[in-house]
Amino acid sequence: MRTEEASTPAIYVGTYGKYNNGNITGAWLSLAEHGTAEEFYDAARKLHKNEHDPELMFQDFENFPREFYGESGCDSRLWEWLALDKHDREIVAAWLDRMGGSDSIEYILGCFVGTADTWEDFVLESVNAMGLLDELPNHLQSYFDFDAYGRNLRHSYTVADTNGAVWVFHNG
Repeated sequence: MRTEEASTPAIYVGTYGKYNNGNITGAWLSLAEHGTAEEFYDAARKLHKNEHDPELMFQDFENFPREFYGESGCDSRLWEWLALDKHDREIVAAWLDRMGGSDSIEYILGCFVGTADTWEDFVLESVNAMGLLDELPNHLQSYFDFDAYGRNLRHSYTVADTNGAVWVFHNG
């Protein structure tokens, strides 16, 4: 059991040699302690220095998007994701949860529009921010069809429902 902070990204590192001999001995390596891929791989090889040429096997992972994990190696975007602040990490994770894929982190962050408690709240905030009802007399504003507007607006966005909120992204 890991004793580090529960939200620290980490990988359980073993080797194929040990695994093939019925042994899953390895250790959790915190990615926060290794700022680059090179530092991480050096620490992983050092962990298994008792093998002549350890073929690293990443047997488990936690607290980072699945798209960045691989049994034999990690996606290079993982290191870029680790350099982001918490909010930007959440944006990227929401996109990957909804869309998956191999889009660049820069592209994903560029598509991000915002969050709201619900899609309906996002629509209301958008209508207010754009001033769509400003020219309409007050007694007619209640006739605005927010549902219809929201259905049309949804064609321009991808919405990820995550952690009790919606994360909204422009469609590429």
